[in-house]
Amino acid sequence: MTRLILLPGWGLGRAALEPLAGALRERGLDVGLAGLPALDESDPEAWLAELDARLPQGAWLGGWSLGGMLATALAARRGEGCRGLLTLASNARFVAGADWPHAMPPDIFAVFRNGCAQDSVAILKRFALLCCQGCTEARSLSRQLNQGIPAEETAQRLAGLEVLAALDNRAALVAFAGLQLHLLAEADALVPVAAAEPLQALLSRGVVERVAGTGHAFVLERPQALAARLAAFIREAGDD
Repeated sequence: MTRLILLPGWGLGRAALEPLAGALRERGLDVGLAGLPALDESDPEAWLAELDARLPQGAWLGGWSLGGMLATALAARRGEGCRGLLTLASNARFVAGADWPHAMPPDIFAVFRNGCAQDSVAILKRFALLCCQGCTEARSLSRQLNQGIPAEETAQRLAGLEVLAALDNRAALVAFAGLQLHLLAEADALVPVAAAEPLQALLSRGVVERVAGTGHAFVLERPQALAARLAAFIREAGDD
């Protein structure tokens, strides 16, 4: 049975991925939901080392948003030790720069970072609303996301934001020789769908696809449809 490890997005915990994990298990996959590192430090290498030591070798890696970015970096780190890579609403860089404009503007990210330092609970509620923007049932999805927020110290949440800002996976996407599937939501308010073409240009054995009519929280809104696509991709890779 194919083993797949999924990592959640920043601050919102594993609960948001439970429906997707269940739908994937219905399709015969052995899915594990792994938490993000419980670290106060913001060095991405420390986060990757913690994940590398904790997560099983030889599995497919995947994740949502920050989780997908960490899975990408870990896949490149493991090389042949990773069977394949699946990401959901994940960018090569979360914060835009002159050489990667298809991301969140730095001034908007700074508002989140400063707001988290002042009141991390309030900023997470705002973040959940943005995750659901573009989804059909935005309000009910936002309530679901808020119900699953794990208890964390502000320092840990800030560290996660700093890692989100620091990760630059362009080299990792180029370096990982395994199969990759990256799904982006067309109405995503956090990861612009305009990143699809530049992401595709980085991949040698990967596919970037757009999911219409939904936003960043499509993992919660469309678990069955996403599970069908992910499972099909794994089957097409001959790894079922």
